[in-house]
Amino acid sequence: MAARRIVVKVGSSSLTTAGGGLDADRVDALVDALAKILGGGGNGGPEKEIVLVSSGAIAAGLAPLGLDRRPRDLARQQAAASVGQGLLVARYTASFARYGRRVGQVLLTTDDTSRRAHYRNAYRTLDQLLAMGAVPVVNENDTVATDEIRFGDNDRLAALVAHLVRADLLVLLSDVDGLYDGDPSTPGTSRIAEVSGPADLEGVSIGSAGKAGVGTGGMVTKVEAARIAAAAGIPVVLTSASQAADALRGRATGTYFQPTGRRSADRLLWLAHASTPRGALTLDEGAVRAVVEGTGSLLPAGIAAVEGEFSAGDPVELRDPAGRAVARGLVTYDAGEIPQLLGRSTRDLARDLGPGYEREVVHRDDLVVLHR
Repeated sequence: MAARRIVVKVGSSSLTTAGGGLDADRVDALVDALAKILGGGGNGGPEKEIVLVSSGAIAAGLAPLGLDRRPRDLARQQAAASVGQGLLVARYTASFARYGRRVGQVLLTTDDTSRRAHYRNAYRTLDQLLAMGAVPVVNENDTVATDEIRFGDNDRLAALVAHLVRADLLVLLSDVDGLYDGDPSTPGTSRIAEVSGPADLEGVSIGSAGKAGVGTGGMVTKVEAARIAAAAGIPVVLTSASQAADALRGRATGTYFQPTGRRSADRLLWLAHASTPRGALTLDEGAVRAVVEGTGSLLPAGIAAVEGEFSAGDPVELRDPAGRAVARGLVTYDAGEIPQLLGRSTRDLARDLGPGYEREVVHRDDLVVLHR
């Protein structure tokens, strides 16, 4: 198998019982498959590296706290995550120890992945763990990151981590053995073996929930994660946890998503898919064309309105006159400074306010187009 650095994502339903609590046999079976690949697959090949993005913290904490189902209120979700994360990493530590492998816990939040300095630090940590032969176990920091618990999913996180660590392959493990052209339980539906681009999924009905009910992701989040990774030049295999060994060995299994794009600047992928806009700038038609169709930066003259409270360096949405978000970028001004700049040329601003104002509001290098 050509892939040397692989990111594997496993969901809660593949690690826990339906009532909550870790299933030691399931964890061990997954680790067995991963460990055999880590040593070069037992074929004398080059050493492979695996980053494991693992859900399961909240689910693992349910039974120990006497909860019979995933709670809806945030406080108890965070409590379950706090208890469950320790149990999850302890179980992985014990299971990988059977093969003489160490694990390292890496907990991330959206803020960690959208801020440049945090992003670089995350890369250094993961890269060093791999260089030292450890298996990084990555999860969202559900204990304190409220946005992740309410809206996030580890499928998207896995796609972004795959890009972050420059992975050769992303494997998304589920309780279903691939993507189907309808409900897998309905007679007559069939598994889609390969996806070469978005057109292959037109008309395909994608379910939104997993079977077990202990996780937050479903097939929708997995397909979206596959699209993100494929657009960044990373092939993806979507299959069941029971077929992890086949997927890691490059055997035909599940659904294979071909790469559809090239690797972009790291921060732009994170800006598009992991950042949370702190505000919005409404552009006039000319500025929309310059940003979306051209290669220009956003200048003060093209801004019609500003909303939100943000500081220089924060991500903001760039909207067209109809209110549609067409791009996202890192702003170079505080929100309070922008009203006096609206519709004015940088030359006039430099003359009236000083040379420090002769600059872009969002530089092209810090901008990603969302819709054309």
